[in-house]
Amino acid sequence: MVFTKRLRDGVIRGDITCTVRIWTSPHVKIGNRYRMGDGEIEIESITPIGFPDITPALARESGFTGVLDLLKVAQHGKGSNIYLIRFHYIPPRPTRRPKSATTAK
Repeated sequence: MVFTKRLRDGVIRGDITCTVRIWTSPHVKIGNRYRMGDGEIEIESITPIGFPDITPALARESGFTGVLDLLKVAQHGKGSNIYLIRFHYIPPRPTRRPKSATTAK
């Protein structure tokens, strides 16, 4: 699942936890994780919605300034079905440094 560059920091910070996508059918599955930068996003829910459900508040929650701004980005391909996708960001796990031969006992 790809986010426009200007939204990525908000997703990573946890400020953005939903997105609206216009697809022919869902391209993600609930419970699956998708690579996002060094971490991942995990899909919590996928809800079919209509144009009247895309409110200014939902646009702001999705990281956009308004409905028109959201709709410019939400269309992916020839799709006409609108989905509200809720997710959360999972940061990368810290990597463990292997013990060096001089410090190992």
